[in-house]
Amino acid sequence: MTPISLAQNGSAAYDTPDAERLFWAWIRGRRSIRRYQPRPVERTLLEKILTAATWAPSAHNRQPWRFCVVTDERIKLALSERMGERWRRDLGADGADPAFIEKRVAISHSRIIGAGALIVVSVSMGEMDHYPDPKRADAEWLMAVQSTALACQNLLLAAHHYGLGACWMCAPLFVPDLVRDVLDLPSDWHPQALITLGYPAESKERERASLASRVIWRE
Repeated sequence: MTPISLAQNGSAAYDTPDAERLFWAWIRGRRSIRRYQPRPVERTLLEKILTAATWAPSAHNRQPWRFCVVTDERIKLALSERMGERWRRDLGADGADPAFIEKRVAISHSRIIGAGALIVVSVSMGEMDHYPDPKRADAEWLMAVQSTALACQNLLLAAHHYGLGACWMCAPLFVPDLVRDVLDLPSDWHPQALITLGYPAESKERERASLASRVIWRE
């Protein structure tokens, strides 16, 4: 990708139509990729992607995001199987059809173990502000979660820039204790998402809803 120059005031200066075109091709080219080639993702590349994630904005600049990188096949398998067991049980309690349950669990399992790497994203409140009342405490928690989501967007865009496919999965939100146990995470890490990464074995094309359907102007 052609580097985009920076103006003296720090804002992006799209000096040519080509720079503008490349910028939008990069932004619009990212897709959720769920099938990967059977090849590992180099650690140096993972470190570049994680570094990009850490340059996201965060509430009070506390950087509450935490990342656990999983490349060990045995750990990927254990995590997938344990989460699959819990999902199977939850869907069964919902009265879902057994065939439907097995299909959904199998699809999730394939995505997880087929990825070259997993990045389990967590929030830590250790360095965030603490309040005695629930209203402000809840707002502080939400700020930390939002900050972590911004870091994940940086991560996803960086993965796309470096030629990797990635997919955001929110399953850890439903089984945080299980994920923490399987990965032996610190007790103050609250799992939020699982991002699968790998060299793409598929391509995706899908449009977004119109801007007009998502924006209200007050001019």
